[in-house]
Amino acid sequence: MEEKDKVVSFYDQFSEKQEKTGINSRHLSILDKVMKAGLKPHHRVLEVGCGIGTVSHLLANQVKNGDVLAVDISPESIGKAQKIWADQSNLQFEVSDMSDFSKPGQHYDFFVFPDVLEHIPVDQHRRLFQNIQAHSHQDSVIFVHIPSPRYLQWMIENEPEKLQVIDQPLDSGDLIKSISEAGFYLEKMETYALFYQEKDYQYFVFRASKPLQKSTPRSKWEVLKERISIRLRNGIIN
Repeated sequence: MEEKDKVVSFYDQFSEKQEKTGINSRHLSILDKVMKAGLKPHHRVLEVGCGIGTVSHLLANQVKNGDVLAVDISPESIGKAQKIWADQSNLQFEVSDMSDFSKPGQHYDFFVFPDVLEHIPVDQHRRLFQNIQAHSHQDSVIFVHIPSPRYLQWMIENEPEKLQVIDQPLDSGDLIKSISEAGFYLEKMETYALFYQEKDYQYFVFRASKPLQKSTPRSKWEVLKERISIRLRNGIIN
């Protein structure tokens, strides 16, 4: 069996587990961070690695005047998603591993990767983001959520039975380079604790690179309040 067939088979079976899990803290955390990154009701979203569509459903609820296209490598997962979320008219699902994804003339405001890149071989990332670039515009945003590399390495060494068919720690520098080469710049990155105190997840917000058109000073009052707040928090008197 070829590597891709093994991956498809794994996620076809994994879809049954996803059905039982439902919406969990990780899904809600992803939604919250995508919203803070600037998702608007009119936006068009492409979600990569949607599984049975749990995050897709949450995103579609937020873009009432837009739409979500969610793709996954697993036909079984997509079949389940199409049935579960059939009532959401602004949510569509397709089978794709993104290597053959092509929607001529279609551009998206947000690209969401909800814990999927660690399951895609690193040597495929460059082509993947080139494909994303072809469907982006000057204000597009890429949102990436992945397990913290240090925590995932611990999992590999201590709890390998909990891992998926491909589960690789991703070097942040390499990830940033791949996405930067596709015409995006890193706006925000954070490693944070979700299920474990050891900070088990990371997320990244990338925006399409475009020249600044102006320089807008913050208000003096806003800067002053920030300065006073820092002094108070740190006990600075002078």
